[in-house]
Amino acid sequence: MAYNKDKRSANTNKSSFGAPKKRYNNNPYGDSSGSGKPTGKVSGSKFGSGRPSRREIKKFDPSLFIKKAEELTTAPAYVPKHTFADFLIEDVLKQNIADKGYINPTPIQDEAIPVLLQGRDIIATANTGTGKTAAFLIPLINNVITKKTSRVLIITPTRELAGQIDKELFLFKNKTGIKSAVCIGGLSMYKQSQQLGRNPEFITGTPGRLLDLEDNGFLNFNSFDSIVLDEVDTMLDMGFINDIRSIISRLPYKRHSLFFSATMPKNVKSVMDAFLKNPVSISVKTRQSSANVNQDVIKIGQQDKVKLLHDLLIKPEYTKSILFLRTKHGADKLAKDLTSRGFKLATIHGDKQQTQRTKALLSFKDNTVNILLATDVVARGIDIDDVSHVINYDLPQTHEDYIHRIGRTGRAGKIGQAITFID
Repeated sequence: MAYNKDKRSANTNKSSFGAPKKRYNNNPYGDSSGSGKPTGKVSGSKFGSGRPSRREIKKFDPSLFIKKAEELTTAPAYVPKHTFADFLIEDVLKQNIADKGYINPTPIQDEAIPVLLQGRDIIATANTGTGKTAAFLIPLINNVITKKTSRVLIITPTRELAGQIDKELFLFKNKTGIKSAVCIGGLSMYKQSQQLGRNPEFITGTPGRLLDLEDNGFLNFNSFDSIVLDEVDTMLDMGFINDIRSIISRLPYKRHSLFFSATMPKNVKSVMDAFLKNPVSISVKTRQSSANVNQDVIKIGQQDKVKLLHDLLIKPEYTKSILFLRTKHGADKLAKDLTSRGFKLATIHGDKQQTQRTKALLSFKDNTVNILLATDVVARGIDIDDVSHVINYDLPQTHEDYIHRIGRTGRAGKIGQAITFID
């Protein structure tokens, strides 16, 4: 099976974008760039190293996709140790926090913010949706304002997550004079180099593009004194382990290091050991969102697959649905079929320009459309509210991919629905 890979190159001449010096990464999601020989293996596959073949995908036991949501029990309300007004942060930042309507911190914010204000390294084990972005942005912004920190580098696995972080950063840094830049594949590296020329205090990006910019002389990893690795387990699942190790090797010895990961498999720990010095560990684990999802299958047999999907999507309970497909071509073809049937939808995959991907997500988030067709590029690290259904129109490539897909629903204490089409 051929996977999309954004092409990523680095120039040996640091003053222009000329003949490239190639570097490789086996990321099949197109979230950085990379092509050719892989630098590492995608971990997490139940079938062994690398991605399984189309034939292996069919070996899934259908029972893996059938499960009732666990009973939602009411947990005791969390009683925070602080309010945001209590934290030793600058007044302008307190006002920006209040303008967002925040009063009491989430558990990870309550635990992490005081530690990060002290400049301590941190290991935070936390699921998506626990408020971890604000947990590191608030103290880092304050440290920049008070000159404890001069420059911050935030590394994320996907373009979309980088954009989400910068959007939240924009609100928190209001009236502070702090500048920021997003450095991701799929957008002009020349324009990003111009943004970097303004010496922004915060840079958020994906590993491949950040390495390209440094190799071309537009970025210097040694100039950052605070570094965030966000969703490290996802980065390593996507094949970025060598890129991450390369970035770590170029960082200054004296630095403030923040490490966020939902899980701690062996390869994550090896990166963690190289990255951190005497860290404080904080764990805020909630049960996986997939536990809040009713999971079922639809057997296709000789039936018309598109018609079956049509009959589902016209039901009133399908208020906001993500359809996952295996290939870009399949997503485009199904989009054409559904559009001809009168459905309003958006499509996102690795061949879409970044502006198109951003527009598709925005139209889905703001309910301009209520159907999003996607490849696994959107299965990880994206927080979208009120997704009622996830439909696996094509089988996932691994069971881990399946868990990430259905984790887009059943969030914020709600029960979600996942349907998987099988032959």
